[in-house]
Amino acid sequence: MNVHDDGHRDSIAENPPRALKIAVAGKGGVGKTTLTSLLAGHFVGLGRPVLAIDADPSPCLGSALGFPAEKLERLVPLTEMDHLIAERTGTSVDGGSGAFFKLNPRVSDLPDRLSQVHNGVRLLLLGAVQQGGGGCFCPASAVLQQLVRHVMLARDEVVLLDLYAGVEHLGRATADSVDVMLVVAEPSQRSLKTVAQIKRLASDIGVTNLLFVGNKVSSTEDLQFFSDNAPDLPVAGFLDTSELAIQADRSGSSLYSIDRALATSVAQIANRAEESCLNKVSIAS
Repeated sequence: MNVHDDGHRDSIAENPPRALKIAVAGKGGVGKTTLTSLLAGHFVGLGRPVLAIDADPSPCLGSALGFPAEKLERLVPLTEMDHLIAERTGTSVDGGSGAFFKLNPRVSDLPDRLSQVHNGVRLLLLGAVQQGGGGCFCPASAVLQQLVRHVMLARDEVVLLDLYAGVEHLGRATADSVDVMLVVAEPSQRSLKTVAQIKRLASDIGVTNLLFVGNKVSSTEDLQFFSDNAPDLPVAGFLDTSELAIQADRSGSSLYSIDRALATSVAQIANRAEESCLNKVSIAS
């Protein structure tokens, strides 16, 4: 990893594609949600429609995006909608239908029906399947996976998927539709070990276009730490520690709107992410 390489293309293309699917992964607390919110602000600023998806069981992307409280109160994670899941899978809320349910439930209306929009960003909450057994496949799993597949394959917009842990919301059916995965780390050994784990997991399901993002950089020593210890991944860019983060949180504002330095840094990350997608298409053709 060469963290000192400032040479990058000034523009990705005169007419970048409208649709773009970006997954954001990393260890908890490293800044996945912060990066997702900054990317949303960047793409909205370019006039491109954005669907931001929070896959955390304790969602906080809406707050990072500056959504007002009244809109956040209307958002319910998909996996907590028992009646909707029962309706779409042909089961009952109490599980009385037995082991049989629809594996391909209808979900095309759900992104617009279940989301809220603020400042040009449409926000959807996924939630987590609260059921024992890592290998279980239940009605909630069927709806969630079908929804992610639909969003990644059929939506004509910039989709930003803020993953919770690992890549469990993705599968082989949706892997090819992920244009790029941004793997975020802070300058610590534990977060970099998670980067290496995510790299392996992503490879297992066929996600091969991964870029590294270093977050919470406060010194040249942090950059050197990334250079010496990070797994071998192309670098999308770095985000400095923001002195305005607490102000944004307390005021309910988006960090993108008040920290222009971070806005500039995320523009570079977004450009490199989109460049990597164009290069991927070029190589494939």
